[in-house]
Amino acid sequence: MSNLSAAQRSKVRRSSQTAELDPSEEGGELNIVPFLDIIINILIFVLATVSVTFITSIQSRAPSAGGGGVRKDQDKQALNLTVFITNPGISIKASGGNIASGCTGQGGGITIPVKSGQHDYVALTECALKLKKASPEFADETQFSVAANPDTDYQTIISVMDALRNAPNGDALFEEVNFKVPR
Repeated sequence: MSNLSAAQRSKVRRSSQTAELDPSEEGGELNIVPFLDIIINILIFVLATVSVTFITSIQSRAPSAGGGGVRKDQDKQALNLTVFITNPGISIKASGGNIASGCTGQGGGITIPVKSGQHDYVALTECALKLKKASPEFADETQFSVAANPDTDYQTIISVMDALRNAPNGDALFEEVNFKVPR
């Protein structure tokens, strides 16, 4: 049979039995399921609360110093169109001075008053077209300046810029925008 003594057999039997191990001496496995649950919950929360923002840009140049009403490249008089957006309406100023109410000539006041609580962008386009056609020297004008009250919303500024870019027939009016800060 076996050539092992009783003491040897007892030792082999003891060493071959599975011993209960202390939990601190386990094989080093880490349960990451709770960690993954937390990460997934955070990811779902972030995706649910993120808002999508679309950004668009408007081509404009910084205003340059000088000007003075006469073009440097030609001895023509410039229109120097400046639009002021206020709560009571839109005021327009050109190199000749302020434009009167209704775009009828020179004079003080609001050029295009608010109509039914809204700025009148159609009247603004018509007035800009009338001013540009007032003299052949203004036909090459492509820029205007815009200034607004601090409480003017962004959409109003964009709508004024859009109203001055193109005539109703699609021809370009004033494509270049300069921003000014009202005093």
